[in-house]
Amino acid sequence: MKIEIKNVTKKFKENIVLDNVNMTLESGKIYGFIGRNGSGKSVLLKMICAFYEPTSGSILFDGENVIKNKSFPKNTRAIIEGPNFLPDLTGEENLLLLADIQKIIGKKEIEETLKLVNLYEDKDKKYSKYSLGMKQKLGLAQVFMENPEVIILDEPFNGIEDKTALKLREFLKEEKKKGKLIIIATHIKEDVDKLVDELYKFDEGKITKLEK
Repeated sequence: MKIEIKNVTKKFKENIVLDNVNMTLESGKIYGFIGRNGSGKSVLLKMICAFYEPTSGSILFDGENVIKNKSFPKNTRAIIEGPNFLPDLTGEENLLLLADIQKIIGKKEIEETLKLVNLYEDKDKKYSKYSLGMKQKLGLAQVFMENPEVIILDEPFNGIEDKTALKLREFLKEEKKKGKLIIIATHIKEDVDKLVDELYKFDEGKITKLEK
């Protein structure tokens, strides 16, 4: 998989959030996007997922312009700006409902993923009773459970205890070895510094590749 971001600019009214961004992302690598809140990280992630259209420029998935086609890119899963689930369903029920859309996994795979994110013991609690960390874990489980080729994570370690964060970092390293394309956005450089292959800093609409 190759994602090509070509001359992408995004404006909201007269405010330039991203200014002529060029970047190529490839399978088998982990990419880190760092920058303060409001620096454009989440906006670029949303454009990669075809939630926003660029003001100018294009984003191609293996040569296909997903934004022009108004289609969420295939084999891609994302958590952006925090998870959101049905409050009256349990954690597991929410994932089962989502899994029913694609019908490529079942209860077994969901429970394995809940164990991965250390949420299995709380799978039968209603989402409305979940803490911030538990909600984050459920969001990550939703991303991982269907084994996507492209994994997009916005502040993935927010509210998660160190033990689970360490486990997830090791999991992401293994996913990279399997050829996955992984993007992690955060405002904390230390969260990703030792994890990523390439690191990009977002600042006032400009993106700079940092030396590793």
